[in-house]
Amino acid sequence: MYKRFIELDNDGYVWKDKVYSQLIKEYKISGMATEDLLEDYLTEFNHHCKAFENVKEVLSQLKKQGVSIGMITNGFGQFQLDNIKALNIEEYFDVISISEWEGIKKPNPQIFERTLKRLGVKATESVFIGDHPKNDIEAAKSIGMIAIWKSDLTNKNVIANYIVNNLIEIPGIIQVMEKEKNSI
Repeated sequence: MYKRFIELDNDGYVWKDKVYSQLIKEYKISGMATEDLLEDYLTEFNHHCKAFENVKEVLSQLKKQGVSIGMITNGFGQFQLDNIKALNIEEYFDVISISEWEGIKKPNPQIFERTLKRLGVKATESVFIGDHPKNDIEAAKSIGMIAIWKSDLTNKNVIANYIVNNLIEIPGIIQVMEKEKNSI
């Protein structure tokens, strides 16, 4: 059932009411309603979410380098914020844009432009780090941002400016980019 949940979830792009409804039907689960399972998910997920390896170290290093940091995430506002808080990373971000509260979601360029405006930076002076080929990488590149793809095992043909296997590589990339910019 765990494997099937992951398949139906589609990397988090299918909301859980649909996932649970399908699981109840496929596994003929009785005594539990979709609403009960969804409520459990909404209240308990933040106790189990896990960040990418080295995320706090990277955010801390970027802050020490004087980098303004924003986050753009698709999802329901309070749910996403609860997860960010549970990961203890909220303090590193100057701006957090959550699609439900913004009324638009990635890959819509407006959510990127709005976040950049709040940060006070131009797209061409910015880097976007993401793990979704279309919603993150293609979308960021479409407005002129440098795109760094956090690779995974499923997508092989992602065209990004940089590709990293581990987030710990990012501060070095940013430093190289700064040196190149200053030498022009």
